Amino acid sequence: MADSKKILDAWDAYSDEHTGLDGWPYDDHAYGLRKSQRDADTAAAFETVRAGARHLLATAEVQLAHLPAHTVQSHWVWQLGALRDALDRLDALHDEWVQTRENLPAAARSGTPAFDDALAEHHAECWSYLDTWASHGSAVLDINSAAQQAPTPLVSPSAATAVPASGRAKSGRR
Repeated sequence: MADSKKILDAWDAYSDEHTGLDGWPYDDHAYGLRKSQRDADTAAAFETVRAGARHLLATAEVQLAHLPAHTVQSHWVWQLGALRDALDRLDALHDEWVQTRENLPAAARSGTPAFDDALAEHHAECWSYLDTWASHGSAVLDINSAAQQAPTPLVSPSAATAVPASGRAKSGRR
């Protein structure tokens, strides 16, 4: 998420420098290429989160439900909902991308215009949802920090059962 934020900040700086006061780019082609690179970089940065994103959201929701009311930020519920919606849409777009790849000609591989154009279009479709994760993903971390600082630390169910109460792991034999 931090990488995505850096990519977004770099894009904002580029966009400010390469557009007029009316918001239109000085060079449409160069701007389009840079925007496509932003989309691809953001997608690549999210891949490190994608596999565990649903688990992160589920954990944050459980933690949020158990936090003392006075420690909860009112926007966290909305942010978690936005992250879940964005993840649902990203999953659907991923399925569409898999289908698109399967329908490309056999000769269309990475580095060919047919493949690269389709991938750029996929990244462009994903970007706003990836931006949601870049902008609001910190809510997951904020909720976890609040849970760690709660008077009675909130422990995930898997962590609570990882080591028996005796403090020693039991033998794997039965």
